[in-house]
Amino acid sequence: MTITEVAEIVGISPKTIVRWEKVGKVRKAKRDWRGWRVYDEDDLESIKQFRETIVEV
Repeated sequence: MTITEVAEIVGISPKTIVRWEKVGKVRKAKRDWRGWRVYDEDDLESIKQFRETIVEV
């Protein structure tokens, strides 16, 4: 999945995911041959879980 697809599923902006990666809140995404971020189901779940912890607080 692309960063845009993950962001739409989770309900946040792609920039938020990039920011979370930079500060170490979520794992850095793998990159494809073009250097674009690529996410799998595990990545999606970890981002969803992190977002839920923020919303609950």
